[in-house]
Amino acid sequence: MKTVLITGANRGIGLQHTRVFAARGLRVFATTRSPSQSPELNALAASSAGSITVLAYEATDPEAASSIKTAVGDTPSPHSGQVYDPCCGSGGMFVQSEKFIEAHGGKIGDVSIYGQEANPTTWRLAAMNLAIRGIDFNLGREPGDTFTRNQHPDLRADFILANPPFNISDWWHGSLTGDPRWVYGDPPQGNANYAWLQHMLHHLKPTGRAGIVLANGSMSSSQNNEGAIRAAMVEADVVEVMVALPGQLFFNTQIPACLWFLVKQKTQRKGEVLFIDARKLATMISRVQSEFTDDVIERIAGTVAAWRGESDAGAYHDIAGFCRSVTLAEIAQHGHVLTPGRYVGAEEVEDNDEDFATKMQQLTEKLGEQMAKGAELDALIRQKLGGLGYEF
Repeated sequence: MKTVLITGANRGIGLQHTRVFAARGLRVFATTRSPSQSPELNALAASSAGSITVLAYEATDPEAASSIKTAVGDTPSPHSGQVYDPCCGSGGMFVQSEKFIEAHGGKIGDVSIYGQEANPTTWRLAAMNLAIRGIDFNLGREPGDTFTRNQHPDLRADFILANPPFNISDWWHGSLTGDPRWVYGDPPQGNANYAWLQHMLHHLKPTGRAGIVLANGSMSSSQNNEGAIRAAMVEADVVEVMVALPGQLFFNTQIPACLWFLVKQKTQRKGEVLFIDARKLATMISRVQSEFTDDVIERIAGTVAAWRGESDAGAYHDIAGFCRSVTLAEIAQHGHVLTPGRYVGAEEVEDNDEDFATKMQQLTEKLGEQMAKGAELDALIRQKLGGLGYEF
């Protein structure tokens, strides 16, 4: 009997594939460990002489992909056209896009899926993930590094949804020097964040839109030409929306992240960037995990839609502590730093109309009560210690 071993399957991931394979007469085992964490898994696969097929989940798939699409909400909204993910992992982002399309009455066939993945086993898993859902896809002829072996060099996509690995340092190759994708400057060889941003801009149609999750540092770093690249992107008006996300939102990292929304050509709000600070909007669902509720997602997506002037979205208004539309000139005054908290200001605090003197009187009385209580507790502690022979 053919055996399928699914590795890296945490929080129930792999259950749906277990059912699919079992229905085909295959024996399936799922483990939370990845091959890199377990040499015995590698040895088992190597010695199986083809009787065991290993499907490996990357750390970011598909759970993080689900969270990313949740964080992105309906923005951008791929109802039709070409959808591209240059670091697609096991295809979790595509699956979330499919669910969005179905939830909004669209047809899966209206969207063309393009992706790329460097890990061979994960690349095969992505193909399986899409195939069992009846989704047509093009993941390239073979697995390969997106930067050095681009499988879709001529693609210009309508939508790009991606969660690149944060801050990877071993991405550079000498052949990338002077690459035509680096329109806004050569990315630093020790960090791929701005390589991903420029790669995705390169693959957008003139009317296309990209939603990308990156580490918070990408919004403010000035090391090794990153600040200059960010400034060039801002001045070229390709940055549309920046969203600061809370920590603990993703399953695979506790690091706070952010969302970059990029466009090739703005049709609305030229010369402006929308900043949204969503760091305090998450709900804790466990000691180590948070999530956005549907109401929060709708609030973020609705704010972006209103800012863009979309029909039936209502009028946009700046909200202190949450969102603000900022001109490129003001961003330049802040050194082209794109951290939302720098621009949205502090949340307004409701005023109860009490004058300062009244408030101070109330606070002083409360402080006096607390100090008196503290003195009573000090005396009680001295008494108890004295009874034990420890006077001071």
